Amino acid sequence: MGTLLIWQIVSGLAVSAGLAAAFYVWRCRQAQMRLHALLDTLPEPHQLLDAQGHILHANASCAAFCDGRMRPLDAVLADRLAVARRTSADDEESSAEALARLATNARNGAGGTAELRLRGTALDPGEVWVEVSVWPAGMPRGALLWQVSDITTRRQMESTIQAEQRRLVDLFERAPIGFYSVDGQGRFRFVNHTLAEWLGRSPEELVAGAALHEVLAEAPQPGTPDYAPVAELDDQIEVKLRGADGEVFEALIVQAVAADEEEGGALRTRSVVRHLTRERAAAEALADSERRFKRFFDEAPIAIVELDRGGRLRECNPAFETLLGLKGQDVIGQPLGRWVAEEERALLRETLRASAEGVGQSADLSLRGARELLCTLSVSVIDDGAGKPSGFVCHLLDTTEQKALEVQFAQSQKMQAVGQLAGGIAHDFNNLLTAMIGFSDLLLLRHRPGDQSFADIMQIKQNANRAANLVRQLLAFSRQQTLQPRMLNVTDILAELSHLLRRLIGETIELDMVHGRDLGQVRADQGQLEQVIINLAVNARDAMSGGGRLIIRTYNAAFETPQRRKGEEVAAGEYVVIEVSDSGCGISQQHLDRIFDPFFSTKEVGEGTGLGLSTVYGIVKQTGGFIVVDSELDAGTTFTIYLPRHLRRGEAMVEPEVRDARDLTGIGSVLLVEDEDAVRSFSARALRNKGYEVHEARSGEAALDMLRNDHSLSELDLLVTDVVMPRLDGPSLVREVRQDRPKLKVIFISGYAEDSFRQRVGEEEGIHFLPKPFTLKQLAGKVKEVMGEGSA
Repeated sequence: MGTLLIWQIVSGLAVSAGLAAAFYVWRCRQAQMRLHALLDTLPEPHQLLDAQGHILHANASCAAFCDGRMRPLDAVLADRLAVARRTSADDEESSAEALARLATNARNGAGGTAELRLRGTALDPGEVWVEVSVWPAGMPRGALLWQVSDITTRRQMESTIQAEQRRLVDLFERAPIGFYSVDGQGRFRFVNHTLAEWLGRSPEELVAGAALHEVLAEAPQPGTPDYAPVAELDDQIEVKLRGADGEVFEALIVQAVAADEEEGGALRTRSVVRHLTRERAAAEALADSERRFKRFFDEAPIAIVELDRGGRLRECNPAFETLLGLKGQDVIGQPLGRWVAEEERALLRETLRASAEGVGQSADLSLRGARELLCTLSVSVIDDGAGKPSGFVCHLLDTTEQKALEVQFAQSQKMQAVGQLAGGIAHDFNNLLTAMIGFSDLLLLRHRPGDQSFADIMQIKQNANRAANLVRQLLAFSRQQTLQPRMLNVTDILAELSHLLRRLIGETIELDMVHGRDLGQVRADQGQLEQVIINLAVNARDAMSGGGRLIIRTYNAAFETPQRRKGEEVAAGEYVVIEVSDSGCGISQQHLDRIFDPFFSTKEVGEGTGLGLSTVYGIVKQTGGFIVVDSELDAGTTFTIYLPRHLRRGEAMVEPEVRDARDLTGIGSVLLVEDEDAVRSFSARALRNKGYEVHEARSGEAALDMLRNDHSLSELDLLVTDVVMPRLDGPSLVREVRQDRPKLKVIFISGYAEDSFRQRVGEEEGIHFLPKPFTLKQLAGKVKEVMGEGSA
């Protein structure tokens, strides 16, 4: 009975215990189901892991976070950290350390949180910031709940706020004015870097124990509060402060006093400091700069104007007023195009438009103010500060004189080129005509008057002589004729010519000669000067076919500076002037620039050769003078000749006496290199006659061969060589010779200018030059001069 009772009791207890356990398991499962259902509703990734790290449950968000693969969150996080570490070292390394600490805490059964920087998912590859939380779940034992929250937006906002704070602090610290705050005892509580630099200390040093009154340059009056720089409290206080290096500067302090509620209402100041010494120096520098700019603007030699966007003048300098011959009040507000030639106003508008579009522009324009002139316009844009043009600054350079010089230079170049051509033709023709006339004379020896061929031969000779006369005129134009200048009195020359001129111009033309008083002398070839006057008189006669008046006037003229006359620039100096004026038909502008060209003529065929004025031009130029032409259709023409004045009337005319009493003999060994046989023969004979030992070579190659193989030239003293020779020229020969004989003296002889070879040989020592043609005395004198250099 007792045993049965005990069994029943034990059986009942067992059933009760089983029921209780079953009920407990059911309750746990119900709790897990509710937990899983709760986790599935959460938007953030959640994952329940057992003590061994196996996944017990993961919500849908967790599956998306793991790219669809169900893996423990700690492993996923570690993988994404490993990838992120390769792109940004420092931040990702700290994130990895935080994750490691979090995992260690979880394994020890402790929770925690960490903020990690991760690589994004395949759907969103950008970097993200997450907050990871790990907490013990309680059921089953040792289970951990992992939670991941996306905090990227929050971190971005925090980063933005921090950047703004840094910029604000930097602005406050580095502002161009000082800031400080002191307490009631005058101790610095804050000083920005700008004020600290002015005071020559660091902000930390000032805040560590400095007081306001310590930085004052002058001790404050008794009774001055510790927190104030002066006794009389005011919103703005001007004081003197002293830096650590002793520098004293004036400052303006704007100060407000308030209670600091965070420190129990203690007194604090909010003070702003301006560095008046620097500000006043800057203001003075700005004012000085403005004064300099104003002076430069007003005194600039170039015209400067400021235009608005519409091209109207807002401001101009005095040079612009002078350029137009107007006053500022007459031009301000007017369009610049008002003074531009009508046909060029479109060019002005296009230049301004292109400049406004950022294309630098300049243009050549014709201006019409008090006088007509040419200008080069350069335009720059005035920016309104927003990248748009608000106006223009224009510089106008007066190029009237420059353009005239360019025209004059072009005319001079043309005349020089034509002269060279004419001279070359003249020399070649002289050779031909010499043969024609010479052979005609030979034929005339065999054919006497009455012979059938005599008249034909005479005709050939006469035409050859006519051609020879034309050649002499070409030589005169090209300034290559041989002149025999001597001192002349222009009045006497004209007086002797007057009778001839009256016969040449005829009875229908009145000849009037007006002689200047106290004329100076000129140095010229009398025959050539007479030829000039005759040619001009004949041209004047042809221009007055119906009669008229020819005036020949003389006078003195002196110019301190060069004078420009109708495209010809007359050099400064004293001149005897001869004017030849007629009342004829005049010369048109289109012909005026060509009247001195050889063979140019407006006369009918057979009435002239076109060499008359060309001859006049060449003779005047070769004499050292200038000729200027003024002409107007139906009003006549004036030729003005300027001849250099050598002596005033009444002064003695003494021809310079050429005298060379020097001893031109000498001794020494000379190598003469010349490819022209006649020149070489003459030079060798001349030097031998003066006592020199002369060796001759007809080419550069022959000279080199002699120097290398002829032992008699081992003591050579001087090399005389032509510059231009076939194959090996003079400069090349000298370079070869000076490799072995660097101190050998050299004389170059050439018909070319010295500059033509100086560039090729440089500035070597012992190089001399003797131009062709030269006389015996010139050659011997140059050789003796060079041979004597360096001798005792």
